[in-house]
Amino acid sequence: MAKPKVIIVGAGPGGLLAAHKLADRASVTIIEKGKDIGQRSCQVMKGKDCIYCNVCSVTAGVGGAGGMSDGKLNLSPQVGGDWAEFVSTRRAEELIEEVDRYFIEHGAPPEDPHVPPSALATRAAASGIEFIPIRQKHIGSDMLPKVIGSMEADMKDRGVKFLLNTPVSGIAVDDGKVTGVIAGGKKIRADYVLLAPGRSASTWLGEELKKYSVPIKYMPIDVGVRVEVPSLVYEEAVQVNWDPKFRMYTPTYDDMVRTFCTCPYGFVVQDTYEAGVGANGHSQRTCRSNNTNFSFLTKIALTEPLENTNEYGATIAQQAKTIGGGKPILQRLGDLKRGHRSTWSRLHRSYVEPTLKAVTPGDISMALPHRVVTNIIEGLDMLDRVVPGVASDTTLLYAPEIKFAAIRPDTREHFEVVNVDNLYVAGDGAGLTRGIVPAAATGIEAADGILAKIKQ
Repeated sequence: MAKPKVIIVGAGPGGLLAAHKLADRASVTIIEKGKDIGQRSCQVMKGKDCIYCNVCSVTAGVGGAGGMSDGKLNLSPQVGGDWAEFVSTRRAEELIEEVDRYFIEHGAPPEDPHVPPSALATRAAASGIEFIPIRQKHIGSDMLPKVIGSMEADMKDRGVKFLLNTPVSGIAVDDGKVTGVIAGGKKIRADYVLLAPGRSASTWLGEELKKYSVPIKYMPIDVGVRVEVPSLVYEEAVQVNWDPKFRMYTPTYDDMVRTFCTCPYGFVVQDTYEAGVGANGHSQRTCRSNNTNFSFLTKIALTEPLENTNEYGATIAQQAKTIGGGKPILQRLGDLKRGHRSTWSRLHRSYVEPTLKAVTPGDISMALPHRVVTNIIEGLDMLDRVVPGVASDTTLLYAPEIKFAAIRPDTREHFEVVNVDNLYVAGDGAGLTRGIVPAAATGIEAADGILAKIKQ
């Protein structure tokens, strides 16, 4: 009997770990619109201006958006999206361990050592801030491509086919059951299809599922800044966790603000959105700066009449792009508090040297909503009680940093979508996760659903 055919759309962590799980029981083809991991490169990463490639190598390609990140693996169901709502705590922990084992098998380092969080946690609790110590490891943006490449080679040896530089334009459904996908202008047949296209293709996923009456909802977006401080300021926090997680509620609006993607001794880099540019961060294992950067974000959810949070985020990105002349905006925290636009002269008087130079000094209050700016100022003042110096006048803020939302389809067990049999979703693009490990975990869970049907 021939093996059932499975098509996986997207070669990010969700797609790769699903293929790993399925490879020995099914004929698997991964279709990916981007390049191979060894061919992915970006002008911005080299300190040059974005040239707006037709397919962005930062967000697309083997490894997904995580393949061009610094490879933080958060090994806890407490962070990384709402995926743990769909599986039990025990199952979530099992999935995380399975993901971790596969990464270690292909060259990821062991878990990062950390010290007990007693003093830091005590200060956080006394300041009304939640500190979430979790298991973590850091692969590094310099090492991650080797890990992804090893995974790809392993899957090819086990018969997985990779169809790269090939966008999928649609899915094929017949009588309520998926029958394949449309890619490269032709239909490729399959018995099962897993959609794991990543967050950059979430809008496409939503529009495609609407055609088959799959209910969807818009998830909240995160809007804020990339904060950069001297590494000494954050030293105690990163000794406890490489990527320390702080959450707090600001006094004026009672909004939740959180730290995300801390990059110890790292570099701020430009991020590119469909509607503009923003900031992001990387850390390497072999090259260090004198600074630490982290994302500082406030969550935005919308109701009627505009529920599309991505559309709202795009207006913010577009406005920031206009004000920054196509570059991220850089401002000192002290200038923001005093209502002053930062200039290169003011920035040069600061003892924090920016690691991203292709920026426009300016006033982020002209680009971000007033509510977000208020949350940033108040949140950093709160965090300063736990991490002294983080709210210094010389602290650097890069804007915007936007974590666009995904469109979440309604799903059944194992992330099989309602109304279409044998069609599954996984990862950030389906609004289930935010990050490498949980995206990979949902890929495994979806693959297990497919395997359960194969056994029948």
